[in-house]
Amino acid sequence: MLNRLLRLFESSPSSDNGPTTYTQQMHGIAKSDISHSAIKVIAQLQEKGYSAYLVGGGVRDLLLDTSPKDFDVATDATPEEIRSVFRNSRIIGKRFRIVHVRFGREIIEVTTFRGSHTNAQEKGEAAQSEKGILLRDNVYGDIKSDALRRDFTINALYYNPQNGEILDFTGGMEDLQDRRIKIIGDATKRYKEDPVRMLRAVRFSAKLIFTLDSDTEAPIHEHADYLAEIPSARLFEEVLKLFLSGYATSTLHKLRDFGLLAYLFPGTDALIANDDDLNSKLVFNAAKNTDKRLRRGKRVTPAFVYAAMLWPQLRQQMKYLQEEQKLPLYDSLQQAAQGVITQQLSYTSIPKRFLLPMRDIWNLQWRLNRREGRRAQALMEHQRFRAAYDFLLLREESGEDLDGLGTWWTSFQNADEEQKEALIKAVIPKGQRNPRKRRRSPKKKTELNNEQQPKPCE
Repeated sequence: MLNRLLRLFESSPSSDNGPTTYTQQMHGIAKSDISHSAIKVIAQLQEKGYSAYLVGGGVRDLLLDTSPKDFDVATDATPEEIRSVFRNSRIIGKRFRIVHVRFGREIIEVTTFRGSHTNAQEKGEAAQSEKGILLRDNVYGDIKSDALRRDFTINALYYNPQNGEILDFTGGMEDLQDRRIKIIGDATKRYKEDPVRMLRAVRFSAKLIFTLDSDTEAPIHEHADYLAEIPSARLFEEVLKLFLSGYATSTLHKLRDFGLLAYLFPGTDALIANDDDLNSKLVFNAAKNTDKRLRRGKRVTPAFVYAAMLWPQLRQQMKYLQEEQKLPLYDSLQQAAQGVITQQLSYTSIPKRFLLPMRDIWNLQWRLNRREGRRAQALMEHQRFRAAYDFLLLREESGEDLDGLGTWWTSFQNADEEQKEALIKAVIPKGQRNPRKRRRSPKKKTELNNEQQPKPCE
C-alpha cells in the first residue's frame, strides 16, 4: 500500500498555507481495514457538526500495511461535548483530558484538537514545572495547531473516512517514504516538555525499523537525564511498551546506545558493560525469548521481564552478602531482593500484582535446588513453577553454572513415577539414602509381667 502511495507521491498537491491532501486513490486505505467502532465515532461527531478524523499510529500502521493496535480519533469537540454525544463514554486524565468511548471490550480514544501554549498558563489551561516539563496540557485549538503539537511527523496524519482523504501538515508522508522518524518542532524543547518522547522515538525506531532524523537523534544523547523528572508510575507503563511490544531486543540495544537505560534500570545498566559477560547474556536472552513468545501469540508477564532485568543486580548483592556478611543463601536472597526492589522503585514503580510474582520467581530459584522426597512434585504444583522453570533455563542458557539443574527439571517433568523416583534418588548423597529407622528393643518378659500385675491398694 505504501509503495502505491509513493508512486503517486510526486503528483500530490501541496500548499504553504494548508495541508498536503492525499486522496483514497493515492494512499489506498480501505474502510474495511478500519475498526467499525472508530468509523462510527467519527460519523456521529460529524453528524453533530464537529470535525473528526482518524489520527496517529492507526493511520501510520495502515499505510505501512500492518494491523493497528488502536484506532484514535481527534476532533474539535471538547471533552464535555464528546461526552454528550456518546452515552457509552467517560472523561479520563488530568495532564491531558481525553474521552474513552466503549464498544463492548473495544475502546476508542477521542482527543480534542490541541492548541498553542501562548498565554495558556495565565488562563490555567496549561502548567509547566520549573524545568519546563508539561504538567497540565488542556489547551484546545484547531486541526493545524493539533498537528504541530504531536510528537513525530509520521503520527500527525489525519484520515477522514467519509471522503477518504488524508491531510498531512508536517511532511509525515515523505518521512514514511524515507522510513524516517522526525520530531515536530525543536527537538530539545519538545523533549524538555515531555522527556518520554525520547523513549517513544527509540521504541518507534525499533518497532518500525526506521532511522532517527539527525536533529531528532542528537539531543537524546545530551538530555537523557530529563527522564529523571518523570514519575515512576508513568515510566513503568513505558517499560511495558518498550519490552512487551515484540521488539525488546532491538529496543534494549537502542536504550543502551542512547544512555536511556540508566534511567529505567540503573543497576542493570551499570552491570552490562559488554555483550559477552554473563549479565549481558541473561538480559539480552530474556529480551530475545520475550520477542519469540510474543510472535507465537504467547503471554509474557511483566513480572518475568522485571525478574530478568533486575537479576544481575540481585546476584551481585547476594554474592556480597554471602562473602562479606557470611549470610546463608536464602537469607542473602531475601535481603538482596528487598534492597534491589527498594532502589528500583525510585525509578519505575512495580505494582504489587507484578512485584509478588517477581519475588516468587526469584525465591523458587533457591527452592528448585531442593528436590528430595516429595519436594520436587510439590514444587511442580506451585502456581509460579512454570515461570520459575523458564527463568532457570534462561540462567543456564546465559552461562550460569547450575550443575545441570535445568536439565534435571526438564527430565523430571517428562518422567513417569518410576523415573521420577530414580531422578530424586540420584540427587540424594549416598550417605543419606534410605536411612534406617531405629528399632526399639523388646521389653523383657519379667518387665511385661510386672506391668500387668495390679498395684496393691494403699
